[in-house]
Amino acid sequence: MHSRKEQRPRGRLEFESIVREGLGKTGLMLFMELDHGAVIRKATDRDKPRIARLIMANPLIMQQMARHVPDAGSYPPVTVLVDERSDGVHIFYDRMASLLAPYRNSEALTVARDLDKKVETLLSEAAG
Repeated sequence: MHSRKEQRPRGRLEFESIVREGLGKTGLMLFMELDHGAVIRKATDRDKPRIARLIMANPLIMQQMARHVPDAGSYPPVTVLVDERSDGVHIFYDRMASLLAPYRNSEALTVARDLDKKVETLLSEAAG
C-alpha cells in the first residue's frame, strides 16, 4: 500500500498524465453523482421523481481558464441536472462561456466554449 505522499504527482507532466488517464472519451471525468430524487422519494414513498445531479470536469481545462481569468476557478466543475418527468427527461446546466462572459477575456472564453462543446457532446450522446 502506498502512502499519500507517494501517490501525489511529482510535477506538471505527471499530474497531466494522471488526469488524462481519468478522462472519458469526451475529455471529462465524473467527480460525483448525487441522487436528488431520493430525498423526495423518501418523503412521498413513491418511486418517482428521478433527479440526478452530475458533477463533472476536466482539471486541465479549469487550469487553462484560470490562467486567463483567476476567478474562473470558482465555476468548475460543471453541474448537470437530469430530471425525469412525465413529459420526458429534462437536462439543465449553466454554460461555462456564459459564466465567463462578463470578464471579457477572449482566451478564457475560447477555453470555456470548448468545455461547453464537450459537455453538450456528452449530453447529446447520452440522450441517444
